[in-house]
Parts: sequence; structure tokens; C-alpha cells
Amino acid sequence: MDLFQAMSVYVKVVETGSMTAAAQECGISTTMVGNHLRALEQRLGVSLLKRTTRKQNLTEFGGQYYQRCLEVLGLVADSELLAEQVHSETPKGSLRITAPPVFGTERLVPALSEFAQRYPLIDLYVVMSNERMDLVDSGFDVAIRLGELESSSLIARPLQAYTLTLCASPAYLARRGAPQTPADLQQHDCLAFAYPANDNWRDTDKLWRMTGDEGEVQVPVSGSLTINSSQGLRQAAINGMGITMLADALVQPDLDSGKLVALLTTYKLPSRPMHLMYRQDRYRLPKLRAFVDFVMEKWAR
Repeated sequence: MDLFQAMSVYVKVVETGSMTAAAQECGISTTMVGNHLRALEQRLGVSLLKRTTRKQNLTEFGGQYYQRCLEVLGLVADSELLAEQVHSETPKGSLRITAPPVFGTERLVPALSEFAQRYPLIDLYVVMSNERMDLVDSGFDVAIRLGELESSSLIARPLQAYTLTLCASPAYLARRGAPQTPADLQQHDCLAFAYPANDNWRDTDKLWRMTGDEGEVQVPVSGSLTINSSQGLRQAAINGMGITMLADALVQPDLDSGKLVALLTTYKLPSRPMHLMYRQDRYRLPKLRAFVDFVMEKWAR
């Protein structure tokens, strides 16, 4: 006996009120409908219907079993729909993404307009966070992550590095002058980002590193502001509070407009690796493949 078919036939008997009508709905003979019902009752060891010459009624158990059949058949239908979506060539459905706040706000979100035009059937849910969320436990499909990778079973695709620029406002430089060497930074107000205690860049708030022809230089710096907000640090620099190191993704428009001026440009500042990460077993989903291909098209290393 095909259990799911028998359950489907039973549901039709209940909904149509007769085996003859159920047979017509299912496209089988009345005899076959009766066979399915008897097979179900034998399997369960309980009567499902009270049959008379004129009508049939559900037993108490038959009513309860009917509700369970609806639930089970509904789950089967949902599972088959999910499988159809997996094999469909049209990317669709909800896609949950987590990304670092600065890259996510300044680079990813502006690009999502183009992605949404390409794939209008994908609904995007984006969370900006530096927290390394577990993709399984938190229900995310894909993550963009900064920093060195930890050992995991996730697929990690390298992206362009997360780079920094040393900069200050024209007003500050007019008042204090521009540093000509890294050592000159010790005579300036240097605005620092307050990294979390567990971040491997925690010590960079008071010790700035850069690399030039002479190798790596480490400069102890001080200033009147340490803040855990990149946007706050940017605003402080624009308003002339001092010199800061900020992500290129955040300050490039300000450099282009002249609100900020890049400093010590012959020196290479620290950078952080960035990766696109996702579960291998989810890559078969067209919506995820579409997003991975899009991100790699934009920011592949």
C-alpha cells in the first residue's frame, strides 16, 4: 500500500462525503477507493468510517486521523514545492545576508539595487554586524566576514581586502599642518576607533602601523577621541578634530569631494582579509548561487 496515496484518498472521501465522489476526484474506481480505506484501517487497527446503506460518518478516531492526514499531506506538498524551487532555474525566495556595517552600508547596499533588478523574485533580509554569526543557528544563507578565518565547514570565497586610508579635513591641516613622516603623527591629534576587547586589532587604537620603503613603522599616537563608530569617527574628522584611519569604502566619497584629504599616501596601511561564506549544502539553491555570483562579480580578489 502506498500510504500517502491512501491518506489522500481518505481525505477525499471525507471531503466529498462518499466513495463514489472521491473516486471521481482521484481518477480511480470506487472499488480501489474501498481497497485504500480497508488497507488504512487494517494498518491502523481502528475503524475510520461508520458505513450505512445511505451515508457514512466519521468515527471519533476517523475525525482525528483526518486532521493528521491534512497536516502530513500539507508537509509533503511543502517539501515537494521546496524541491521544485531548488531545481528551478529562476532564483526566488527569501535570502538572509549578514555583512560588516561599513562594507554593508557603503558598498553592499548600493549594489543591491542592481541585484534586485536582476532578480526581482528574491526578497532580501540584511543584518549589519561585525559579530560572526553561526549561519546554521542564526538562519542566515550567506555572510561577508572580515578578518582571518577560523576553521569551519563553510565555503569561503576571497574578496578584495578591506583597506584603510589615513586622512584629515582641510581645516585641521590648515591649522596644524600635514604630517610628512609617520613619526610626525605623534605631534597630532589622532582619532582612534575603539575595537571590541576580543578583536585582534584592539591594540591599534594607540599604536598605528604602516609600511614604507624602510619596512613596517609603528607609531604611538594620542588624541582627544576614541569611539566605536566608524561614522562617528568620520564625522569627527570632517569637522576638524584630528587625523584618523578609516575604511576606503567609507571615506572615498569624502576624498573625492575634498571634505577629507589623504595623508602619507606612499605608506601602506594595514588591511583585513574579507570573505564571502556560505554552507556547501545550500549552494544548490538558485537564490544563493545568484547572490554568490553577483558578489564575486563585484568584489572578487
